[in-house]
Amino acid sequence: MPELPDVVVYLEALESRIVGRVLERIRLFSPFVLRSVDPPIAEASGRRVVGLRRMGKRLVWAFDGDLFLVIHLMIAGRLRWRPRGAKPPGRMGLAAFDFPEGTLILTEAGSKRRASINLVRGEGALAEFDRGGLEPLDVSVNSFRDRLRSENHTLKRALTDPRLFSGIGNAYSDEILHRARLSPLALTSKLGDEVIEHLYGAVQEVLREWTDRLRDEAEQGFPENVTAFREGMAVHGRYRQPCPVCGTSVQRIRYADNETNYCPTCQTEGRLLADRGLSRLLREDWPRSLDEMEDRLAE
Repeated sequence: MPELPDVVVYLEALESRIVGRVLERIRLFSPFVLRSVDPPIAEASGRRVVGLRRMGKRLVWAFDGDLFLVIHLMIAGRLRWRPRGAKPPGRMGLAAFDFPEGTLILTEAGSKRRASINLVRGEGALAEFDRGGLEPLDVSVNSFRDRLRSENHTLKRALTDPRLFSGIGNAYSDEILHRARLSPLALTSKLGDEVIEHLYGAVQEVLREWTDRLRDEAEQGFPENVTAFREGMAVHGRYRQPCPVCGTSVQRIRYADNETNYCPTCQTEGRLLADRGLSRLLREDWPRSLDEMEDRLAE
């Protein structure tokens, strides 16, 4: 899922292409992508884009006339800038937005249609999409600490909860926790002030570094390779590959459609975190340490 760094770079690329321009036409290729009915989507056509903003992982376009278009890419949604009037790439195409200088195409890979478009009128209606999370790059360390401790969750859940922090998802939470050398299953209620300050610093570093890196990769062009699995990530998507800090094999735990990647040496003092499904199946045969797991793999 595109997260804060990806969405920021998308918006920066759109700034020079659509702000101040008139949206000539919206073409919808999937009846499921549009989730609003009033005002009708056709009302955005012929209006000028006057501003862009990020709301969590959503992209918001502000039009004259107090209209707002809200795009949520979810897991597999992507944006592609193409020549004016371009056709969508087969069944992946969900919608196209035609501007005088080009066309923005919304695509979504896979069979599940989760990406969405909403058109709303007024700031009040737009505010309903705000989950209330603090902006991690704008918040002070004191506010970060208070929000982190406001509910007792695991660190992984707390960082990715949009009611607590805005724009952090599965990928960058893995990278943040690795940078901070903290277990994803550590409970927020048990963290001391010094540890939280260290985590706050890791949040700032990782999100800023990756935003700069993605910005450099785009090189004034439009971001074309937005993915949750990037070369240069320390642990996310790197299961059984060596940790770049210590060389230990990166491990993972899975739940639902997500997985958490971590380094046992850097983050959990050599302990393997229990994968809920597999550890329940294996019970007493579940390895408790990295050494035990490697011994079993060698048998």
